[in-house]
Amino acid sequence: MAVSYARARLTTEDDRRYRAYVETFKLQRKNQKAIRPPRQRDIFGGQAEAALRDWLAARLPLDERRILEYEERRNRTAQMKYRELDALAIVDNVAWVFEIKASRTASALRRAVAQLNETRQILHLLFHRVGVTILLVDTGIPADTAAADALMISERPPPRRPEPLAEVLAALPQLRLISDLNARSEADDQVNLLLFSVDDIIALVGAEHLALNWEEDDMFDDSELEPPPPASLFASSGDDDDDDDNPLAAALRKAGLR
Repeated sequence: MAVSYARARLTTEDDRRYRAYVETFKLQRKNQKAIRPPRQRDIFGGQAEAALRDWLAARLPLDERRILEYEERRNRTAQMKYRELDALAIVDNVAWVFEIKASRTASALRRAVAQLNETRQILHLLFHRVGVTILLVDTGIPADTAAADALMISERPPPRRPEPLAEVLAALPQLRLISDLNARSEADDQVNLLLFSVDDIIALVGAEHLALNWEEDDMFDDSELEPPPPASLFASSGDDDDDDDNPLAAALRKAGLR
């Protein structure tokens, strides 16, 4: 199905059209079952995002217009949509978009790359040059294939095999691992990746300000949980089903539903 984009603009969370859109989202959610309450890992993900946004703000002039409005056209139909950008900086006519994730599986990068490629395509309606970067907080990604396989035969295996970073980097040559923010590239065929550890986030804000008690979370079997409703109405700059980064939950929090 052919998809194209038009009528893109950047705005803020208090934009009148955006708030009206969110109210429509609330109405659609009103009669649906509530999704699970946020886990400690979910809460930490939000805290890590806030910490890294502050970290970016100390290095780049972040733009307050983090809501991207656009018209999505599929065949003969068109729908106005919105997505939240985790961070945006416009420097020398280059739009730098940042996606912030905290995850224990590198699979989150697959969806992040797809989302950022789409976001870049939309932003090209506004800017000739668009660079995209993922800031990934590693909360327990297996070091290698052997470590991932060992988890699956352990006493408490995860519901899905977590992908090691090396496997995803090999499968996605578009990903470019960088060691410093200044090394990022604006090339359209590249997605920059900058890694952070949990200790890095602790150093930024202090352990007392973070949700770090994940043991109870890890006892859950995700296959037994009520699946979340579709998130087609509210497009977010994230993935819909990653265990450690639920953009639908983030959208609900932004809409005042959580």
